[in-house]
Amino acid sequence: MTIWQLPSMLLVVISSVSTHPHHLFEYDELSQYVDSHQEEYVQTLRDWVAVESDSSDVLRRPDCHRMMDMTAEKLQAMGGKVELVDIGVQELPDGKTVALPKVVTAQFGSDPSKQTVCVYGHVDVQPAKLEDGWATEPYNLTDINGNLYGRGASDNKAPVLAWIHTVEAYQALSIDLPVNVKFIIEGMEETGSNGLDAMIVAQKDTFFSDVEYIIISDCGWLSRRPALTYGTRGNCYFFAEVEGPKQDLHSGVYGGTVIEPMTDLIGILDTLISPSGKILIPGIREAVAPLSDEEWKMYQDIEFDIESFKSKIGVSQLMYSNKVDLLAHRWRYPTVTIHGIEGGFSGPGSKTVIPAKVIAKFSIRQVPNMDPAVVKKQVTDYLNSVFAKRKSPNKLKVTMIIGAKPWLADTKHPLYEAGKAAVKRVFNVEPDLIREGGTIPIAKTFEDVTGKSIIMMPIGGFDDGLHSQNEKMSRYNYIEGTKLLADYFDEISLLQKVQDIFPSKL
Repeated sequence: MTIWQLPSMLLVVISSVSTHPHHLFEYDELSQYVDSHQEEYVQTLRDWVAVESDSSDVLRRPDCHRMMDMTAEKLQAMGGKVELVDIGVQELPDGKTVALPKVVTAQFGSDPSKQTVCVYGHVDVQPAKLEDGWATEPYNLTDINGNLYGRGASDNKAPVLAWIHTVEAYQALSIDLPVNVKFIIEGMEETGSNGLDAMIVAQKDTFFSDVEYIIISDCGWLSRRPALTYGTRGNCYFFAEVEGPKQDLHSGVYGGTVIEPMTDLIGILDTLISPSGKILIPGIREAVAPLSDEEWKMYQDIEFDIESFKSKIGVSQLMYSNKVDLLAHRWRYPTVTIHGIEGGFSGPGSKTVIPAKVIAKFSIRQVPNMDPAVVKKQVTDYLNSVFAKRKSPNKLKVTMIIGAKPWLADTKHPLYEAGKAAVKRVFNVEPDLIREGGTIPIAKTFEDVTGKSIIMMPIGGFDDGLHSQNEKMSRYNYIEGTKLLADYFDEISLLQKVQDIFPSKL
């Protein structure tokens, strides 16, 4: 039986626990402490943003190592049991290897009578340069009208710090942490979390053995209304390579005599998706879990403004004109996106070349009930059959380089009930229950390897510009988000009280 099915008598007990005056007093005390330390929190974020921990640039690898050391030092200074876990090396295209940033693990409390939660985050960032179109120096946190601009501010340094500040606040006020807290913080998330999966498998029966719940805050709200995230799409990323002549050719000398690889490639790419967005690969749409009436109703209730969404991304027309269709196709239906073509000529100016080899890069976002292994076969077989009809002498090779699964949680799980209660206390509104269109592969790894329940608890804003120019975290979200996380620990501890009263009910 789950919490929403419990007898009314028990729900009264839960209610009385959560509204106990002492419980309220502690929240008020924590809230005041967070408010009074916000300048210190902003300065710490400034120090962290100043480290150019771009995991995609090997030349910045020393900064990634330094960022992990800073994270470990911060947690050690708080009295945590901290380890820097070596996860091996990364092989570069030229065959050389570089050390991967170590993963930081930390533990606060080991009381067997309390729940143990594990907080996941990352402190590496996407590339950023002023000349990319930033209004401020990307690695110099700049406060403009209450927005803290800087690369990694929202993704994911401020959320990681908010969790750390939460533990600090409990300690400073000598309030017992209501749960045991573990941290797992990595430095390679933006480039695929190299080495982390193997580490999670290796530590399944040690670090994760006493963990009941895993919390991820690597996401954001959908609107100005706080949100809880219960699903992400996966991703299958493909290379389609067409190879013809042994070298690039002059289009004046050879044009009209050879069957050109670029023409073949463009031809087969055009068969992936229709102008209206319909995926044309057989079997893909048929595998998608149907939209239930309950889900449709949930989408109806979500706060989302289509006009401001259009304005934000700078388009006059979207694929769908109503909120439910738009959100459904953003979150719970697959999409095909063609990202680019490697080879040939793409620089400024003109060059009359017939490229000998071209490689298209495209991806298909995965949703329940799609399986990446099946999608790989469907895409490969389909493109080979389409290519064969062209009767081209050129060679086609299709490879899938990423096969990340989607993740989906049950919004009626007690973790989400606790999340709703925390949002209600801090923001005085009911949260939106949302999904992410992007991919956070580690969520599925945690679920598959550890078998633990997971929740995504975002504190970032809907307009933070993750991965984009002028990324920011608003001071409001940073500070109020820290209060939310502080209260969430309390709400999770109440789940333990329910188990103590009726141990067979959860």
